[in-house]
Amino acid sequence: MIVVDILTIFFSFIIGAIFGGMGTFLFRRITFDRQMRIAERKASRIGAEAGIEAKKLVNDAKQEADKTKAQSDNEYRERRNELQREDQRLAQKSETLERKLDGIDNRERTLANKDREAESIRTQLVELRDRQVKQLELVSGMSTEEAKQRLVDAMQIEMQQEANRRLHEWEIKLKEESAKKAQSILSQAIQRSAAEVVSETTVSVVPLPNDEMKGRLIGREGRNIRALEQATGVDLIIDDTPETVTLSSFDAVRREIARLALSKLILDGRIHPARIEEVVNKTKEEVEAAIQSTGEQTAFQVGVQGLRPELIRLLGRLKYRTSYGQNVLGHSIEVAHLSAMIAAELGADVAIAKKAGLLHDIGKAVDREVEGSHAAIGADLVKQWERSPEVVQGIAEHHGETENMSTWGFIVSAADAISGARPGARRESLENYIKRLKALEDIANGFKGVEKSYAIQAGREIRILVKPEEIDDLGAMRLARDIVKKIEEGMEYPGQIKVTVLRETRAVDYAK
Repeated sequence: MIVVDILTIFFSFIIGAIFGGMGTFLFRRITFDRQMRIAERKASRIGAEAGIEAKKLVNDAKQEADKTKAQSDNEYRERRNELQREDQRLAQKSETLERKLDGIDNRERTLANKDREAESIRTQLVELRDRQVKQLELVSGMSTEEAKQRLVDAMQIEMQQEANRRLHEWEIKLKEESAKKAQSILSQAIQRSAAEVVSETTVSVVPLPNDEMKGRLIGREGRNIRALEQATGVDLIIDDTPETVTLSSFDAVRREIARLALSKLILDGRIHPARIEEVVNKTKEEVEAAIQSTGEQTAFQVGVQGLRPELIRLLGRLKYRTSYGQNVLGHSIEVAHLSAMIAAELGADVAIAKKAGLLHDIGKAVDREVEGSHAAIGADLVKQWERSPEVVQGIAEHHGETENMSTWGFIVSAADAISGARPGARRESLENYIKRLKALEDIANGFKGVEKSYAIQAGREIRILVKPEEIDDLGAMRLARDIVKKIEEGMEYPGQIKVTVLRETRAVDYAK
């Protein structure tokens, strides 16, 4: 029974499973059919919409194609019309060119005829000119070349006279304008400058407390005076002048050392060779320190900054150097101020002009030891320690010894001339003065046509009498200019020299 129950249950379970599966299958089948119908309806709707959209796109494409075709047709018609108009213009231009070519051919034929006529006329003119030239040669007695040469010579003389006249007019105008400008600048600089009149000599005088001191200075058999002269390099002159000893030397530094050493020995009272050597050595050190101090004070006084110690020392040595009786250090200070004033008037750099003016004679501190002019020596010295090429140019060019001159050379040269040429600044020995006057007259007498020459006004003017039959008025002007150039090239002189050429024509007759 149990087995039967189990089989019944088993079969019941299997039958239930079969019916359950069939039910599930039928349900899924119905659901699938329903979804298929829904999908077919959607597909039909989508197909209908796609057909409508396709028709719309086809219609739009057809409309666009029609529109594009219409535009292409319009462009084609416009281009065809434009080509037709261009063909018409080309045809017109072609006709115009043909007409112009015909006109040019006609003109060429006309010109050819005129050229033949002109050639014929030219040939006739040449024949006529040849006949006239032959007749003129017969009448004048000269050939054509001789007549041309005379005409050229006359034209050259006339042109030279005209050129000389214009050159003289331009020279006068330039001199007037440059003189006014130079006078304005120099007067401004001169009236702003004030300096002392100096007079330096090559001797120094040392006072003595009494005449007995002369014997002590000489010493036994002159040993003291020899020791002093050997130590200082200065000549000691002891003569009959009461209570005075004279020191003579062209080196002012040595003379100053000797003067100070001698003054110390006189005050000390101990005078013997060992003491003399000791005092002289100590005095040399003091003078060197004074030279350095003087250079520093001078640079500070003028307002020049940045000078090297070597240049300051050389600058201090100029205190003991003179030129034509003028103290070189005082002259350098004066030139520095004048250069600054002139540079300010010209609108140039005042600091550069002032430094170049202060150092322009620095070469005179060592010119007894080095060969060459003091301008070249000074330029070489300053070039070693000064970075500014303008300052070196001003120093090298202030005496016009270089081929070209810069603005700084002219400024320093003008300031140097003002300082040296002012009244009382310098003095000249009688021998040099006479030599300078004679050299001035010799230069003038060396020119052809000069009859006499006279140097007047202490050599600041020379008057020249010329032979009127050899030199005309224009020649006198050229002679003055040539003499000026010769003087500038061959002489050294303070200030300026006026050259006056006099030409006199006398007409003498007698009534009988």
